[in-house]
Amino acid sequence: MDNLVEKDLKYIWHPCSQMKDYETLPPMIIKRGKGIYLYDIHGKKYMDIISSWWCNLLGHCNEDINNEIKEQLGSLEHVIFANFSHEPAIKLCEELLKILPKGLVKFNFSDNGSASVECALKMSLQYQYQTGNSKKIKFMCLSEGYHGETIGALSVGGLDLYSKIYKPMLMNGIVRIDSPDCYRCPYGKCRDCCSVECFCKVKQAFEEFADETCAIIVEPLLQGSAGMRIYPPTYLKKLREICDQYNVLLIADEIATGFGRTGKMFACDYAEISPDIMCLSKGLTGGYLPMSITVTSQKIFDAFYDDYNKGKAFMHSHTYSGNPLGCAAALAVQKVLREQNILENARETAAYLHEKLSETFENHPNVGEIRHIGLINAIELVKDKKTKESFDPRLRLGYQIYKKALNLGLVLRPLGDVIYFNPQLNITKAEVDEAVRLLIQVL
Repeated sequence: MDNLVEKDLKYIWHPCSQMKDYETLPPMIIKRGKGIYLYDIHGKKYMDIISSWWCNLLGHCNEDINNEIKEQLGSLEHVIFANFSHEPAIKLCEELLKILPKGLVKFNFSDNGSASVECALKMSLQYQYQTGNSKKIKFMCLSEGYHGETIGALSVGGLDLYSKIYKPMLMNGIVRIDSPDCYRCPYGKCRDCCSVECFCKVKQAFEEFADETCAIIVEPLLQGSAGMRIYPPTYLKKLREICDQYNVLLIADEIATGFGRTGKMFACDYAEISPDIMCLSKGLTGGYLPMSITVTSQKIFDAFYDDYNKGKAFMHSHTYSGNPLGCAAALAVQKVLREQNILENARETAAYLHEKLSETFENHPNVGEIRHIGLINAIELVKDKKTKESFDPRLRLGYQIYKKALNLGLVLRPLGDVIYFNPQLNITKAEVDEAVRLLIQVL
């Protein structure tokens, strides 16, 4: 069995990794998964408290999802999605229409989150061009944002960790707006006592650049890769209003926040707004199969609808668009969410988890803040609690914690020095207790 590790290191270049680290922390070869647990080839059990990069929504090897995929596998595995269609895709659109914000009615299928973002960017620019706004060619985004790893997605991101070396390749004309930072608020406010003073940065950007901007893309309420930064719904509500005022499309990247991760079906629901375009992936298929959807309004769709020789068609495609197996998994996810009271139970567990983490860690001298939304809880570690001074990044404190946690059977993978829980929606209170117990040992 150990030979598998040698072969892995011989052949595989793992994502988002410095492969030299694997000399001292070789890959764990996972043989099976069940619920929130993963089991390696030696039988060691790991608690997957981060849902395998936030996509495993309802537990590993969920029987309900397994059965739907098996049934679909017996009838159709894939078909070209141009001029052809199939029942699972049609049914999935019908189910999603029941839960999506009002006005999102047209579905363009891709095969991963970054592809969904690329689709949204291209769709926005072409929409503006075809509605008489050919000068609107810029994009706005929030600093510290993350929208994926492809060129367009990286261009509208704001984290140098992922994009700095590629700047010569990235799109021009990106307007970056200082993102809300409720922990280190530059206006001296706190989460419960602000009037989103930071929105002045958005106003300034729109006043200067809106006439040449086709769309703004944001992660609604939660900037995940920035360290699980959480900002208030009022910010999003104001953003919807200013986009309408200046004819700038609002793209909501709900890839990480959709399908109950924040406590509501979509983060946009907190602000009671509908974006012009919404990007979906990750939990869409429960983490089973790669699939994404870019959902938009009838108004945007109509701008592309014309005779073929008018050249208005959206000439964008992916080989695995609308894959039937992915659609079957997504349909199963919707059925489980609907029939097993998943969100209601998750909200109760979320309150229990946050209370548990708060009573255990809020007085820790190096815990600066424990922020939360839904089941997502992020513990920001700081060198000085009073000044909020961060640790020296050369210490790689988060990485040291990650390694120690793995020894104890807890999968954390911190974001810098931010440790977070982002568990499956059906995690039990007993499993919460076990995860917190292990975290106590780690810290």
